[in-house]
Formats: sequence, structure tokens, C-alpha cells
Amino acid sequence: MNTIGQAGRRGADVRSDCWISIEPRSSGGISVSLKSKVEAMYGASIKEIVGRGLQALGLEHAAVEVEDAGALPFVIAARLEAAVKRALPETKAEFLPEAMEWTTYGTVRDRFRRSRLYLPGDQAKLMINAGLHGPDGVILDLEDSIAPSEKDAARFMVRNALLTVDFHGAERMVRINQLPEGLDDLDFVVPYNPHVILIPKCESAGQVRAVDERVKEIATERGIDATIYLMPIVESALGCWHAYDIASASPNVVALTIGLEDYTADIGTQRTNEGRESFWARSQVVNAARAARVQPIDTVFSDVSDMDGLLASVLEAKALGFDGKGCIHPRQIEVIHRGFTPSDREVERATRIVVAFEAAEAEGLGVVSLGSKMIDPPVVKRALRTVELAIASGVLPEGWRERGGDDA
Repeated sequence: MNTIGQAGRRGADVRSDCWISIEPRSSGGISVSLKSKVEAMYGASIKEIVGRGLQALGLEHAAVEVEDAGALPFVIAARLEAAVKRALPETKAEFLPEAMEWTTYGTVRDRFRRSRLYLPGDQAKLMINAGLHGPDGVILDLEDSIAPSEKDAARFMVRNALLTVDFHGAERMVRINQLPEGLDDLDFVVPYNPHVILIPKCESAGQVRAVDERVKEIATERGIDATIYLMPIVESALGCWHAYDIASASPNVVALTIGLEDYTADIGTQRTNEGRESFWARSQVVNAARAARVQPIDTVFSDVSDMDGLLASVLEAKALGFDGKGCIHPRQIEVIHRGFTPSDREVERATRIVVAFEAAEAEGLGVVSLGSKMIDPPVVKRALRTVELAIASGVLPEGWRERGGDDA
């Protein structure tokens, strides 16, 4: 009896996805049965994608069923490959969509990471327009948002999204699975221009180094010279205890973040909006990150309907020293950005410090003063960062110096 491989989603509520069934045969060529509301317009194109995919995957004889709900080509390709490899696990060939020009941009180590939007790695409908909401980063998630039975299929979807989806300049992040499984995810991620790899449930520097080394191995094998950064997530008492070792485990670590749902479960308590139960852990992450010279990033706020609660959480995170926060819904992005935007008073003081610093530099002075007060280098550095964030947030124009410096 032939093994049938199936992948994807079907049903009245499905959109931007498809369901594909593959029954390999010993003869008879390829037959494709298609059901789609857009068959009149795109039926031939869907069948053409299926045909090319089967050829690339080395399948010459098969019965194929497709139920389409508006899936884009990269989704059809991902579902087809998952179905084939579930039917024929020994298949090593790949069916890769062509890489789009808008997926090739890079990132920098010290860019702003105020918001990062989690996107389940098997739900293309949430990926397609994610960049339009303006997050600083998008996270294609292979871990907690994916059912164990769908982990394999999610890898193909995430890989294809990295190749084709326009995220409109957002930093391209992927959260792999908990190690050691997550090391196998990297083959589907590293060659396709991810900017940051998130390492979940991280409890030791050794786990960070294992990911870093595997990333470098794949990059060497594939001739990739771009740096791929790392963001460990500490989610347990042990992880928080080792936070500094984790943050400083590799020069490619750019940020350290915390996951409070798992952390509070690990210490045997309930997570609350007040956050008293996690104050030590969050402070530990901030101090570890700052000591390691990486960005501290706060956890997600899980109630997507409570905007007031979210803003309060963002302001608390900012007060604790965090540079950003995770989000699980696009509506949270604007609130997070607003919360991390410097206040008028902060901007006024920062611009005055920057003007004084630049004036001292122009005069060759080794000491910076503002009025009667001496300004230490860390204060200048923080002021420069505040000005950069104010410009990025749109509250300070690029040409603020020409408009009067400290009167901006």
C-alpha cells in the first residue's frame, strides 16, 4: 500500500493557505485534482507550481489533491514539499522558490529593537503583511506556537518566507526550537538571510556556543559571509542565574531577552501584570545584558485587548532599563513604540548634552560641561542614544541641529 503524505490547512475558515495530499505511485505519471475558489484565474498556475515542484523533488508518478484557499506560490511550494517528504522521508531534494530582491537587505548590531512581532511559522496569512505594521523586527517562530506534529512543515514555510516575503525593512528573526532539536532548524534558516536567531529556554553559555558554531559551519559550507546575530531567551531560574554567562557567550550575541510565562511556571508561581514575582529575574537580565554590552529586551505582554496595561508594562520595562519588548499582535506595536519614545524633557536634555559635547570636541577640549556641571562619557553616550531614538521615533527631525540645537 502506498504511503500518502498530507500537509497544510483545509476548511471554511482557512485563508492564504492550502492543503495538499500526495500519493506516490509506480506508474501513471502525475494527476492533479484541484479545488479552489480562484481556479478560473489561477488554476493553471497552481498546477504548474505543483508540476515543477514534483519534478524538483524527483517524483514522476503521483496522485495529487490540492484544496486552495488563496495560497501564494511560496505557500503552495512549502506545503507540497512537506507532503512529499512525509510520504517519502528519504527524499533529500528541495523545492526552493526564487529569492526576491527585497529579502536581501542586512542589519547592524546596534539597531533599535523596540518591538519584535512574533509570527507562527506555519501561518502564512500572518506573515504576508506583517512588515506593513512597522515593527522593528519580525520573528518567524518554529517553537512554542507550532504543534509538535507540524514542526517539519513549519520549517519549509519559514524557509520559503525568508526567500520571498517583503517585511519592509523589519529585522528578520527566527526563533528556533529548544536545543538540541533547534540545531536541526538552522539548516532551514541560515542560508536564507536571517538577521537574528532567537535561542529559546537558554540556560547555559554552552547552548549559545553550540548554536553559534552550527551557524558558522552552515555558513562556511554555503559560502555565506554575512554575520548572523543571536538573541538568547532565558525562561527559567537556571537561565536567569546564568544570564551574564549567556549574554557574553559569543560576540554575535546582540540582545538578551526573557520569557516570563515559562519562568514563572519554573519558580512555581503565577505571572501577574504587577510583576513583583519577576522583578529579580528582569533586573538580572537587564544587568547581565548591560554588563555584556548587549541590548536587554523585555518579555511579551499577553493580553492583546489591554492597551492601558500594555503601556504601563512598557513604561515599567523602560524604567527598569530594557530597550524593547516583544509583541504578539500588530496592534501592540504602536503602543510599544510610543512607550519607548523619549519624553520631551528627555529629548531636550539629550540635545543640550549632545550640542555641548560636539562644541567641546570642535574646540579640542577633553572635558564636556553643561552649565556648571561636568558631563561624564556614559552620560554623553546615553544622550546620543536618546537623540537617535527620538529621530527614529519621529519626535525629533533629522536636521534638528539646523533648527536651533537645544531649542529642538
